[in-house]
Amino acid sequence: MIDRFELLLALAKERHFGRAAEACGVTQPTLSAGLKQLEEQLGVRLVERGSRFIGFTPEGERALQWARRVIGDVRAMRQEIAGMRKGLAGHLRIAAIPTAMPMLSELTTPFHEKHADVRFTLMSASSNEVLRLIENLEADAGVTYLDNDPLGRVKTVPLYKEGYRFLTSVHAPLGDRASVTWEEIGRVPLCLLTPDMQNRRIVDKQLAEAGHAAIPMLEANSTIALLSHVRTGKWASVVANTLADVFAFPASIRSIPIEQPSVLHQMGLVVLDRDPMTPIVTALMQEARSIAATLATRI
Repeated sequence: MIDRFELLLALAKERHFGRAAEACGVTQPTLSAGLKQLEEQLGVRLVERGSRFIGFTPEGERALQWARRVIGDVRAMRQEIAGMRKGLAGHLRIAAIPTAMPMLSELTTPFHEKHADVRFTLMSASSNEVLRLIENLEADAGVTYLDNDPLGRVKTVPLYKEGYRFLTSVHAPLGDRASVTWEEIGRVPLCLLTPDMQNRRIVDKQLAEAGHAAIPMLEANSTIALLSHVRTGKWASVVANTLADVFAFPASIRSIPIEQPSVLHQMGLVVLDRDPMTPIVTALMQEARSIAATLATRI
């Protein structure tokens, strides 16, 4: 049944029979037969079938929740038993919102120094996608906002507070200022992240409270795209302080604090709330707690 649960999780991830089969390293008829056998074992129909994948039945959605729990426990058991013999090792997958990506090295580097046999995969995703990846066992942990959208069934470790900077050319309007307000920024053409990103929703909210609607001249779901446009000196943007500090700008680009109000949002590590957790995730949470105080004073 474990193998069939893996097929169910793959289908939930890919939402396509062929891609799910490929992800599991089997043929599509093998995947379909495995799912059919699972349905026969449980005595219910799990998948809405047609010429393509349609979705899960209500029973299928419930079975999917159990599959995630069972597969998570099996992975934790395997990892813990292997660790008893050869120490902590394996693959750690971390999903993070784009504005948190520059900070991941603060977590992964000391963790790697302690656990050299753990390898990492880092994924950039929206805040909603971070939670979906964790829930579907496609990511072991995430770094996202802790104080905005509902988080659901997760455990959290606060890491640092995200602030915001106005980036512009020294020759552009407001470019000579020591600080700016949200009201002033609302009168400047901007390039911003796309609306599916929580950072953009935060910027929209602050501009709206200052009496302006955010109508950017350019939108991107990549922070690198935004920063590279600002770097030309022809564009302005509002970005997280972590991004403003890590990107190498020429002297002609100003990173200006935003006041009235000064906005801060709590960032942190999130993992699925389950017991037991895998040894790797337990160690990651311990590392996050150990660096949190340092990060809070530096950012």
